[in-house]
Amino acid sequence: MKKIIALVAVMVIAFAGSAFAGSIQIKGSTTVLPLMQKAAEAFMAADPNVSISISGGGSSNGAKALIDGTTDIAMMSRDMKGSEIQKASDNGRKPSQFIVALDCIVPVVNPGNPVSKLSKDQLWGIYTGKIANWKEVGGEDAKIVVISRDTSSGTYDCWKSKVLKKDGKKHRVFPGALLQASNGAVAQAVSKNKKAIGYVGLAYLNKELKGIIVNGVAASVATAKDGSYPISRGLNLYTPGDPTGETKALLDYMMSPAGQKLAADTGFIPVK
Repeated sequence: MKKIIALVAVMVIAFAGSAFAGSIQIKGSTTVLPLMQKAAEAFMAADPNVSISISGGGSSNGAKALIDGTTDIAMMSRDMKGSEIQKASDNGRKPSQFIVALDCIVPVVNPGNPVSKLSKDQLWGIYTGKIANWKEVGGEDAKIVVISRDTSSGTYDCWKSKVLKKDGKKHRVFPGALLQASNGAVAQAVSKNKKAIGYVGLAYLNKELKGIIVNGVAASVATAKDGSYPISRGLNLYTPGDPTGETKALLDYMMSPAGQKLAADTGFIPVK
């Protein structure tokens, strides 16, 4: 009888522990990924009963996971498209949007490249294949190696909207561009090739890359906030409906002074 009572007590304790424990699935943008990794570490340290799982794959993958019901939070470095919102809503998962930071998309070259300034028109020419040699934009006589993000990327979507849009039409990156799956992959490819150009989020700038000034404006916290930098954006978290429980607590943390400091420490621009 004592053994049965003891067993029941163990089961009650185990059940109570699982009732208070929680798990959060986060999927999507590789741009937002480093911020959420830091936030998850801090959040789980404060509440060991919560388990947070994070994976990248791009903003479009985050939207798909939200639609399919395989994530609690979708990380997206672009706004959800109308068609994505409709699909999620049809599945009973109407998205709620939370802008947790601001970002600049920065064209980057190898530090050995003498070019330091480009206009949006020149960037359009490079990425559509109309400008193929660095000497056409004040550089050396060498073929431009164009590096871009893949089409599932929110960074690519923003680049397409803000750089490749001309005469009311969004142009595609020309077929000769080398596509990469993440900001980190773009940064690595450009750092190793003096002839290359790519684009990354502000948080990915480092000493192995040279950020290009666009239309005479350098990417910075100040120019993102005042809107003078021409390729800036919001970084989003989406939840299926209004967040509750641990998910709401995490989002509240992201918007708190501590969470916004993490955004700044990661290289992004706080919204508060």
